[in-house]
Amino acid sequence: MIQTIRVRIKDGADTRGNNLLSEIKNLGVISVTEVKTARVYRLEGVSADDASRLAPILFVEGIHQISALNAPLIADAIVVIEVAYKPGVMNPEVVSILKSSRDLGFVNLIAADSSTEYGFFGTPSTAEIQLILERLLVNKTVERIVIELPKTLLISGEPGEITVIPMRSFTDYELMELSKDKLFLNLDEMHAIQEYFNKIGRDPIDAEIETFAQTWSEHCGHKTFKSRLVVDGQEKESLIARIKRGVELFPSGVLSAFDDNSGVVEFYDGFAICGKVETHNSPSAIEPYGGAATGSGGVFRDIMGTGQGAKVIASTDIFCFAPLDLDLAKLPDGCLRPNYLLRRIIAGVRDYGNRMGIPTSNGSIHFHEDFMAKPTVLVGAYGIVPVSQCQKGKPKVGDQVVVLGGRTGRDGIHGCTFASGEMTERTLSVNASAVQIGNAIEEKRMVDAIVACRDAGLIHAITDCGAGGFASAIGEIGSELGVKVDLKKAPLKYSGLAPWEIWLSESQERMVLAVASTDVARVFDICKNLNVEATVLGEFTGDQRLMVTYGNATVCDLDMQFLHHGLLAKTLRAHWTRPVFEEARFSSPSDWVAACGKVLSHGNVCSKEPILRCYDHGVQGTNALPPLSGAAKDGPNDAVVLTPILGKPYGLIISHGLNPILNRIDPYWGSVWAAIEALANLVAVGGNPKEAWLIDNFSWPFPDEEALGALDHAVDACVDVSQTFGIPFISGKDSLASTYRGKNGVVINIPPVLCVSVIGKIPDVKKTITADFKNIGSTIMLVGSLNPSMMAGSIYYDTHGVVGNNLPQINLAEAHNVFLNLHKLIQDGRILACHDISEGGLFVTLTEMCFGGNVGALIKLPVFEVERVDFILFNEMAGCFLIEVAEEDVSAILSSGISASILGSTTEETVIDVSDSKEKLFKANLADLKTAWQKPMQDVFYG
Repeated sequence: MIQTIRVRIKDGADTRGNNLLSEIKNLGVISVTEVKTARVYRLEGVSADDASRLAPILFVEGIHQISALNAPLIADAIVVIEVAYKPGVMNPEVVSILKSSRDLGFVNLIAADSSTEYGFFGTPSTAEIQLILERLLVNKTVERIVIELPKTLLISGEPGEITVIPMRSFTDYELMELSKDKLFLNLDEMHAIQEYFNKIGRDPIDAEIETFAQTWSEHCGHKTFKSRLVVDGQEKESLIARIKRGVELFPSGVLSAFDDNSGVVEFYDGFAICGKVETHNSPSAIEPYGGAATGSGGVFRDIMGTGQGAKVIASTDIFCFAPLDLDLAKLPDGCLRPNYLLRRIIAGVRDYGNRMGIPTSNGSIHFHEDFMAKPTVLVGAYGIVPVSQCQKGKPKVGDQVVVLGGRTGRDGIHGCTFASGEMTERTLSVNASAVQIGNAIEEKRMVDAIVACRDAGLIHAITDCGAGGFASAIGEIGSELGVKVDLKKAPLKYSGLAPWEIWLSESQERMVLAVASTDVARVFDICKNLNVEATVLGEFTGDQRLMVTYGNATVCDLDMQFLHHGLLAKTLRAHWTRPVFEEARFSSPSDWVAACGKVLSHGNVCSKEPILRCYDHGVQGTNALPPLSGAAKDGPNDAVVLTPILGKPYGLIISHGLNPILNRIDPYWGSVWAAIEALANLVAVGGNPKEAWLIDNFSWPFPDEEALGALDHAVDACVDVSQTFGIPFISGKDSLASTYRGKNGVVINIPPVLCVSVIGKIPDVKKTITADFKNIGSTIMLVGSLNPSMMAGSIYYDTHGVVGNNLPQINLAEAHNVFLNLHKLIQDGRILACHDISEGGLFVTLTEMCFGGNVGALIKLPVFEVERVDFILFNEMAGCFLIEVAEEDVSAILSSGISASILGSTTEETVIDVSDSKEKLFKANLADLKTAWQKPMQDVFYG
């Protein structure tokens, strides 16, 4: 029998209900006057008396909540609707309910579930309720409306059959039908697989086809980046070879690059820092909460799976969405609203990082209409590991294949192949199973177990079950030796999975270890003490074959050499034609204050404080420089600085840069801008550009000839920055499927995204500085060379509906010189505050420094050949800075060998007073400017 416990707020605000009501009003539905909510917990196997005793212990907080057993709690609503996860979708709450109940002695509990009831009050029509469900409440990918009460909560079934696919006789049409929607392999690749099975004289088993699709997917195989390129008739080195060359040229401090799950660099006192940034665009596009949460969980596991296991110490998040006020009539079929995507993606990153105790300390959000079909979701992680255990390990013959962490379910099937394909209006339904819901608590226990096993010297090799699940993890870790596994030994969330589903499932929170057979018992003891499930699936054989069984039945028997090296090398042709955009035809502002407010309230500029407050920056006790600081703790900083070795002054600096619209204008200069902004952010807080390492993330439209030509230019930019600064890229990720193809020939390509992240180190965090102005009467100086004739892609242009063509073209040699000298001046104590110029230009940089310090500024703009004063004020030349300097240090700045000029001074009156060489332009109240800057995200999150 199933017992149902309902819980809701006793008195006061129903936060969940009020938030939903605000969303309903935003939809234009004014007939709903109130929303009440109740949490619903169903327990199977316990009596009503047991449920009554369990409720106040586990489910109900007695001061503020009330509960009911097997009875409703929401009365007098016009309609009550219950929303739950679909059967088989990971519900992390259920795992905690089952464990906690059994720990409390309720051993008869055999299954549980949780859901939410929504009671609607007012006079909504049936059509309005349906609109609310479709737009706000039910993501059909993973959720459902509960119509009938379940007879049982157990999911059971017989294992699916092992199917032989007679593809040796397939025509080209039949091969591509097999590939469509699931495998995402092209005809040449399908032919190669067909020829392999013709050669060995048998047809493939379903799991074998799926294994090839996973291993050869763009997501896992990076086929485009490894291909030979012919650009405008001239053959060039592959994209990945060009990027990797920096490690050969500039190896200083690099311990591991492009070889493991993350890049690794030297830190201090025998420790190393590792870093990785992952894309999770496709899952987040169809289920934003689960997509973003599992993106965080996946990149955390990349860190955990580096060397012999690293501890995760920091997280980053970088997102690109369509504008939140997008006309929904423009939204393509099968795509979710940007407001919904924003809220749910942020919630996913928040919940996963906070629950694991990992600070999310650095990030940014960018908006452009062409992200309406597919957002860009980048989640990063950084970790610390002893240098002695930072190198990628290798299994030995006879080592056991140990899987630990979560159980395997149907979630995440075809995740890596799905991420390699373009999005269409069918994506939400066809690829629903490619999304997972993560369980952060499970992963927290697992990382503790891994670190303990590492410290005990029990791990020969480790990797995570990410894209492709066991197929990827076991296939990769055993690629040189060979491996044999029995899937019947895999712990499952429920019965009824086909063997190929167990093999390919991307259920989260699982890691694979190579452990000496004599050490397995010690690994199991550590896992048991930390409540982590661990199982032996097989062993490493030395026969260079991938052998997978399900009991006595063969599931997969493939040659490792062909599986990992049989993919045909491609030659791709690339050509990029520079587009021509409309030039500016508007005049200088007649109302300067209004123009400034419009720039400050732009989505790419406005304060992200409500989002930052979702994240716990102080967990782990390492946050030396938070994302916000200043008088009211609301002034933004350029980078985060952590002290990962507690009690030591050593600082880890994390920063990044990107500007997608510039890549659409010119991918070379847009990519230079991204890399320079990332390095400028590092330098602005005190980092040394000589002790920095780079990470690239390309989120690109489908690589046809034109997009591939743009990608070629972007990679050239990365190489030029790396060589000018003498620092290498150590890790990267490409996601080349951000194209939507809809009905009637509709094609939407995202603006090409290159995000460059930077790892830096500094021996003493006391030598770092913040962006907020410190004193009244200080001198404000401009460092670097603004070029007001280069305004294309700027926020100021965008507020006038213009893109332009003459984007910022940064002199790399000059930027290098500025960064080196500015770093020295900061270390010498000559600079009180520093903030780089980026989106929004000089004016936004100035106002943010004023906001942080709660002081005003008196500014006289310098003279440029360009007479447009507004172009000076809003120019976005990356590599330039505003600095605060005490009067006695001004001469040192001017004689330091860098381009620098005096702009003005800080003032006690909280206004920004701006003049040019001819006249006073405007005087703006700081409080009014701050309201314009803060209001957009406050409206989104606080309503």
